[in-house]
Amino acid sequence: MSKLMKSVSGIRGIVGEALTAELAMQFAKQFGEFCTRGKILIGRDSRKTGKMLFQAISAGLLSVGCDVEDLGICPTPTILLEVENSDAMGGIAITASHNPRQWNAMKLIKGSGTFLTEADAEKFWEIDPKKVDELGWDQMGQLTQNTKAVENHIKKILALPYVDVEKIKAKNFKVVIDSTNGAGVAMSPILLNKLGCEVIELYSAPTGEFSRVPEPQAKNLSSLENLVKEESADIGFATDPDVDRLSLVSDKGIALGTEYTLGLVEDFILSQNKGNIATNLSSSMISDRIAEKYNVKIFRSKVGEINVADKMKEHDCVIGGEGNGGIILPDLHYTRDAPMAMALILSSMAKTGNKLSQLAQKIPDFEFYKTSVPIDDELDFLQLQEEIKELFPEQEYDSTDGLKVVDQDFWVHIRKSGTEPIIRIFAESESEKKSKMLVQKIINLSNWKN
Repeated sequence: MSKLMKSVSGIRGIVGEALTAELAMQFAKQFGEFCTRGKILIGRDSRKTGKMLFQAISAGLLSVGCDVEDLGICPTPTILLEVENSDAMGGIAITASHNPRQWNAMKLIKGSGTFLTEADAEKFWEIDPKKVDELGWDQMGQLTQNTKAVENHIKKILALPYVDVEKIKAKNFKVVIDSTNGAGVAMSPILLNKLGCEVIELYSAPTGEFSRVPEPQAKNLSSLENLVKEESADIGFATDPDVDRLSLVSDKGIALGTEYTLGLVEDFILSQNKGNIATNLSSSMISDRIAEKYNVKIFRSKVGEINVADKMKEHDCVIGGEGNGGIILPDLHYTRDAPMAMALILSSMAKTGNKLSQLAQKIPDFEFYKTSVPIDDELDFLQLQEEIKELFPEQEYDSTDGLKVVDQDFWVHIRKSGTEPIIRIFAESESEKKSKMLVQKIINLSNWKN
């Protein structure tokens, strides 16, 4: 039996094993109580289990008196933005993001339109679901449909000061969009058409039958690379199933990697509006070099969208995000938003007159490598961290989130995932060989077997 994962990233598991309809209904009642039984917005990605979970979750919320608005299949950032700009007390995104299709999850959203913080999550889990009473027949909540969320999201992106719609339209960019049959189908082609692009859709049916590994890492994008070349397109975009991560393929038909998404957007925004930036501990040194270029400060947080968002608020950052392709722009909302990032990348190309391959050449070049190792409850993670310190006795350490070893020209970071029963290992240096070697040194440690 697989394990149910509980973290600030939500409640996540393999459906029919760790995550069942009964559990989903229970968590929904609990969340209804957390939100003082007010209105809740629900949206989902295209996973085949999404409709079943929607029905269980909405039933639980309605039974405790919450009114529910169904947003249907739409991007996660769309749900967050709609919650923020409504009178709702919270929201739930039914999506397991980059996890395989057998997984699904409940991502819990506050009335402010952001995910729960660690402090919020503690309050949520303190609620005893056995003490959350269902109400009588005459006090049940009401279920309604909301068909305007995607339209509202697109309007707000097009109104951003950084998005020069007319300049983008004048370029008539040819764009290939790979939505991997996820929720992006409901929004990405529409946005790109409104920006005057010639849009070529790849894997654009919201079937939940993902066309590739859901996470849009460069190594997973060969089909997109080939189609960009065949069509002589200006750019290729790839998103994960819930559309908060964006990966890029250049006009040369080369996948750049999600670290470049963040770096390119940071560089563009800072060229327009100089200010502090923030990212997480597992993201590239590219952000440090861009901060140096513009003489601004960079702040790093624990991994997790809400952690980066809170760091951005704390230090009044103008742009931020994560190296997984998640871009956060406060002018829109404190949420990773792939459709917004598409518009910003196209604006950068239109305003500079440069092709994506030319813009990428201006971004500092590091070799990033990451992998993961499955674990069980027997692993002594603290002991493993001590063994890692023995491997790197001369370097600095950061224990904010797992353990990060930092040197002048490399770093390596090891942390427990909040979304899967694995340990994630990240490394970056000036060469692919060195980055892989750093990761392998940690994998070779004997304590993995304890």
